[in-house]
Amino acid sequence: MNSLVWKIYAGLIGTATTLAAQKGLTVVWEIITGEEPPEPGDPDTPLHLAVTWAAASAIGVGTAQLLTNRGLLKRMRKALNDDTLTRF
Repeated sequence: MNSLVWKIYAGLIGTATTLAAQKGLTVVWEIITGEEPPEPGDPDTPLHLAVTWAAASAIGVGTAQLLTNRGLLKRMRKALNDDTLTRF
């Protein structure tokens, strides 16, 4: 596959990963708290819940994206036979 196809592929996989991570985080939050995740931007949401949810979301989604990008880059390097690639 050429570089453009890999970029498109990476975008699609990245989007799917982000959506799956968000859904997974929501499920874990509901299991742990017994409630739906708070709306951080809502002024009626207690600040500690808004901050906790925002931090958990950022860490969860960021980690999923990091791992996905690293895995895709390894596959891209192998497919294009180019170990110098450092990004899409």
